[in-house]
Amino acid sequence: MLGAELALGGVRVQILERRAEAQRHSRALTLHPRSVELMDQRGLVERFLARGRAVPGWHFAGLDTRLDFSTLDTRHGYTLFLAQARTEQLLAERAHALEVPIRRGYEVVGLRQDDGSDSGSYVGEDSGRGSGDGRGRRTDPGHVELDVRGPGGDLRTVRARYVVGCDGGRSAVRRAAGIEFPGTDETLTGALGDFAVVDPAALDRARAHGVLIAPLEPEDERTDGGPAEGRPGGLTRIVLVDPRRMRTPAAEPLTLEEFLTSLADICGTDCGVAQPRWLSRFGNATRLAARYRAGSVLLAGDAAHIHFPAAGQGLNTGLQDAMNLGWKLAAEIKGWAPPGLLDSYHAERHPIGQAVTENTEVQTLLMELTLLPPYQRPAAALRKLLTELLGIEEVNRRLAGRISALDTAYPPTAADADPLAGRRMPDVALTAAGSAAGRAHELLPPGRFVLLDLAGDEQLRRTVTTGWGPRVTALTVTRHEHRTDLDGVREILIRPDGHIAWATRTPALPARRLERHRALTDWAGRPTRR
Repeated sequence: MLGAELALGGVRVQILERRAEAQRHSRALTLHPRSVELMDQRGLVERFLARGRAVPGWHFAGLDTRLDFSTLDTRHGYTLFLAQARTEQLLAERAHALEVPIRRGYEVVGLRQDDGSDSGSYVGEDSGRGSGDGRGRRTDPGHVELDVRGPGGDLRTVRARYVVGCDGGRSAVRRAAGIEFPGTDETLTGALGDFAVVDPAALDRARAHGVLIAPLEPEDERTDGGPAEGRPGGLTRIVLVDPRRMRTPAAEPLTLEEFLTSLADICGTDCGVAQPRWLSRFGNATRLAARYRAGSVLLAGDAAHIHFPAAGQGLNTGLQDAMNLGWKLAAEIKGWAPPGLLDSYHAERHPIGQAVTENTEVQTLLMELTLLPPYQRPAAALRKLLTELLGIEEVNRRLAGRISALDTAYPPTAADADPLAGRRMPDVALTAAGSAAGRAHELLPPGRFVLLDLAGDEQLRRTVTTGWGPRVTALTVTRHEHRTDLDGVREILIRPDGHIAWATRTPALPARRLERHRALTDWAGRPTRR
């Protein structure tokens, strides 16, 4: 995802992948609504929908009342069941289409930054952006040298202006860059298995005892038909937490005999499972990188945050990290980024990582307490209460917004910012002069800023094209779907990641033009001189 975003921004990039072959097994199985929106904003969504299965909601801590994604403000109000291996395959195809090389079998074993990049322009969590915000001077870019072990075991040095560690919870890049990874160690583990043979009649009984059941794609991807439990050629994922074995270290191998025993102990049947294709443990170690940037080294995905896979948020958070970082890093490398833009990656995404790690800890506790005899009765009462609360529409919507990431709103960069600033751009239906797009998200595949003029300024396109042409697409909207939050809005500047950078309701055209110039400069850099 990140490699494709950088290529879209005109940057030469290569991906070094430790594994010699693509991963066949999938820990993650879902794309949540915001992640599906991101694929829509790059014109990729149909490829993902064709391979996945949509369900209207999801869960929080396995509570009986489901989160209803279908009521949220999105065209994609559902969870898309799609195995991580398939998601990675589709994103690899995207990277190849953008001529991004993926070099498999190359492992990073060391890293050094030169003096020019040590600490870079990193200014901490409270870094701000906007005119006159004291964001400081731009530092000269340095370089990073990577020691890389190739497929044959030979060592080589790779030199780059920037390196992004997307290499998982045990990130070698993070360790070599000296970025701390505070948090808590594993105290609880679960088990999962992918089976070619199950007894479909026993699965409902397993579900009633808190065992998660999920149909997967056929092993032979040429088999027609979607996932189906027990269907020939298909696999069934079974996930459980066994109170007798939940302190077993995740690193300890999981055997079929142990898995069968756990199933029988929990629900009175082994569900007729046989022919396992993958058995694995997972734990609740929870950690968040102290900073997402150290000079010319940045982190994204599991390299930046790890947690128990409660509600399936890890992969989704990583994709959203990549979407936030890609255009900013490309702008920095291409030389047009305003000061502070790259540091805003940490400022915007670190709080999201913290919120995700915290809510997964809450969910894990709600599940673990029911397995501990001294707490089972009060834990059951607490879960019953929370289940009832989720039946309240506003409560359900609030939590659904959090888990789906549709409530993500980045802090505004100016004290007088419009309420829309930082929020997701709604995918409103619209007609814009000179564009064939029929809705807002169809304007975003090129990965540029989009400036929408809702009031009509005959000088808009000439002014923007002259100063920011390669970075900003300016369009006059002649008609758009009515929304109360857009009442009075005259212009909207949409970031490449689909969030709103700036909006104005100023009626006076001269004043609005001044605001526009300042906003474009703050976000898309100084205008080019012609």
